[in-house]
Amino acid sequence: MMRRLLVAALVVACAGLVGPAHAGDNDPTGTWKWHVERLKGDATIKLKLEGDKVTGVMLRKNGEELKVEDGTFKDGAISFRVPGKTPGGKPMVHKYEGKLVGDTIKGKATIELPDQSVSGDWEAKRVKE
Repeated sequence: MMRRLLVAALVVACAGLVGPAHAGDNDPTGTWKWHVERLKGDATIKLKLEGDKVTGVMLRKNGEELKVEDGTFKDGAISFRVPGKTPGGKPMVHKYEGKLVGDTIKGKATIELPDQSVSGDWEAKRVKE
């Protein structure tokens, strides 16, 4: 009996030394920024993990908030879309997919317009709050 208690205590102590996984690897919740060359500035998005669903808003320079839709997160893989309109009023959709590692998401971003689609690499960094 004493040996079992000693083994159990040792297992618990070792588990405490290892510690929890880095929270950033398991949760995309927070504010994220990345540079957008054509805007000559940064894009900002606020994400929140609710179960395996990702919600949030993308903040435009004019203060407008665009809603994050169809967001998913599983095993570090994240994807979501952000519908909006061009300055000329045409519909567009920003689509993002990537892999979360620590405080960085790397992946692919696509902007779909009615007559064209533009894709490229995407790397967002979590804003330290």
